[in-house]
Amino acid sequence: MSLALDHKDPMPASAGMPDDAVVVRALNKIYRAKSGTAVQALVDIDLAIPRGSLYGLLGPNGAGKSTLINILAQLVIKTSGTAAIWGLDLDRDPRAAAAAIGVVPQELNIDPFFTPRELLELQAGLYGVPKAERRTMEILDALGLADKSEAYARTLSGGMRRRLMVAKALVHTPPVLVLDEPTAGVDVELRQQLWSYVRKLNAAGTTVLLTTHYLEEAEELCDRIAIINHGRVIACEPTAALLRRLDSKELVFIVEEDLASVPVPLVRFDAQLQSPRRLMLRYQPSRTRIGEILAAVQAAGITIVDMTTLEADLEDIFLQLTRRDTAGAGHAA
Repeated sequence: MSLALDHKDPMPASAGMPDDAVVVRALNKIYRAKSGTAVQALVDIDLAIPRGSLYGLLGPNGAGKSTLINILAQLVIKTSGTAAIWGLDLDRDPRAAAAAIGVVPQELNIDPFFTPRELLELQAGLYGVPKAERRTMEILDALGLADKSEAYARTLSGGMRRRLMVAKALVHTPPVLVLDEPTAGVDVELRQQLWSYVRKLNAAGTTVLLTTHYLEEAEELCDRIAIINHGRVIACEPTAALLRRLDSKELVFIVEEDLASVPVPLVRFDAQLQSPRRLMLRYQPSRTRIGEILAAVQAAGITIVDMTTLEADLEDIFLQLTRRDTAGAGHAA
């Protein structure tokens, strides 16, 4: 799937180029039931998503991610706080703010009796894109759907429908694209195609806000990540800095001779004998240098056949932070 789109800033020059594509300050959302009970889904959310970034928004089910996205999409009314997209406040300039964002929801909400071309033309009309400026076939071609442009949407495969959802979000050339679990339930090949396309969009200037349950993808794609739990932001850092939080590494040695126990010089490195010829050590890079470990291996008189280093990944960080977080014990939407 090749990228045929040239990114064009859809906002007028007078709107300027904000440093942050999305800014949320002291954002709260409280859902009130008919019984009078209240559930606070978002608690004083503060986020600033830099223009041009590929930004990850992570959290357990029910953490508040969808509520936040739906507020930005103006599908849910916030209780208090402010939100702005491309410098446009949702309260003061809702129509212009809506034109600055494209949202790809989790649900496939496609009319089965329309063709992809008709769906994109209709969507462009809803956004007021003049016919002369519409890029329907260009977008369909970029997403590998040009040959299905006249097929009814109901005949498309699940992966094609997912791509069609992305196409719909791009008809008005928004500078901000929100992808809410875009690869949920799709096969590995399609997932790789979608991420390749997202990277190209981002490289062309589109700011991308991504929610995903595939943490390895967020680690690979996103330059900055925010983690939400119980409606609160519990972490918001560059991805590399977030990964450094878990100051832990593992070294696995495959040795030439069978070992009956952990050699004495290696005991202080929390070493474990996983099999007679497989030795695993845990250490903190901030406190222990790899040279110290290699010197201890030499002192132990063992011969290394192979060595593997295992570093903490985003899943380790995510689990550590969400398990430790006890704030906002109420359930979030």
